[in-house]
Amino acid sequence: MPVIPDSRCFPASPSPSIRVIFPLAMALWEILTLKTLPGPWRTVGMGLLGGCFGAAGCVAYISNAASYLSDDPRACINCHIMSPMYATWQHSSHARVATCNDCHVPQDATWRKYWFKANDGLRHSFLFTTRQERQVIKPIEASRKVIQENCVRCHEPLFRQPSMALQHDKERPCIDCHREVPHGRVHSLSSTPNAAVPPLSPVTPEWMRRLETKQ
Repeated sequence: MPVIPDSRCFPASPSPSIRVIFPLAMALWEILTLKTLPGPWRTVGMGLLGGCFGAAGCVAYISNAASYLSDDPRACINCHIMSPMYATWQHSSHARVATCNDCHVPQDATWRKYWFKANDGLRHSFLFTTRQERQVIKPIEASRKVIQENCVRCHEPLFRQPSMALQHDKERPCIDCHREVPHGRVHSLSSTPNAAVPPLSPVTPEWMRRLETKQ
């Protein structure tokens, strides 16, 4: 039986948002609690649902998913494909003033920043998991636009100089000429097999590592 919201839960004149959100919340609660299933199947469903949540939590822990919400460049080397990029950035002048997100993620709005990170991260995860990564990683068109936005944002004082207007085409991407900034010329996977990057932290919990040490 569907749960009918008690009218006393609403104020005298509920706002349109409450009229929409409350029924959706109740419907979601029914789905998560599996109330539409008969008793025995509900138990099985709860077990499967718990297993899915547990597996998702395990994957999130092993992949250090929370680190991707930060601006820490070390989050990029959770995937070994990015080791050459991290090493070349770390030895560049940009390492003193900019992180990976400063160049590769939109900075004009928070929602756009994390929307871009989510889309780009899912694309990277799919390509790396299915082993479709390239030897030399190059930005796609959407990434090139973001990189150009951030070049102009950081180096805006240069664009106000009269000489820039005479010598540079504003429609041309900066990386067309400055293509070795900041990752240099040699940064493929095969040419930098032993790139010096910070080691990844162990994926096993500390209490499990203590047990292994005792044994």
